[in-house]
Amino acid sequence: MKNLVEPIKNKKDILSIENYLKKRSIRDYLIFIFGINTGLRISDILGLNVEDVENKSYVEIKEKKTGKYKRFPLNNKLKKIIKEYIPERSKSYSLTDEEPLFLGKKHYRLDRSQVYRFLNETCSDLGIFVNVGTHTMRKTFGYHFYKKFNDIALLQKILNHSSPSITLRYIGIEQDEIDFSYNNFEL
Repeated sequence: MKNLVEPIKNKKDILSIENYLKKRSIRDYLIFIFGINTGLRISDILGLNVEDVENKSYVEIKEKKTGKYKRFPLNNKLKKIIKEYIPERSKSYSLTDEEPLFLGKKHYRLDRSQVYRFLNETCSDLGIFVNVGTHTMRKTFGYHFYKKFNDIALLQKILNHSSPSITLRYIGIEQDEIDFSYNNFEL
């Protein structure tokens, strides 16, 4: 079986990653917080422009993969970090509303390989051993959303999946339940 990217299931690990990124790079920190709080695909996060989030309560996008319209509220944590990030970013670059929210060093829109790199380096530095990729953030959102609300139909709709079984497998719940059953069964 191929190595699938996994969600980060341990909340202490999530907090460690947040603290690490907050000290290292507000841009990377915001990308991570965006991913684990919205469930957006990395292509949609990196596709955001300043005007999509600045002074907004809701984000409205057309998903790159599905072409579907998506509207969702920004939680207070995201609003706060965005408010800190935009002035910080404009110190390095002149900032217009149409500009990408996340830029690399050469003033181009950040790409997914750079996000993959910082996520892997962060987890490696912190001793967090899960199969990490850019989809880890989306899966982490899904896993913790399901654990909190236990509403697979709503999560399926948020993630734009075609069936509840796909959503459960995607966030690693099926395997958790299988493991739990084996660990708690003896004859």
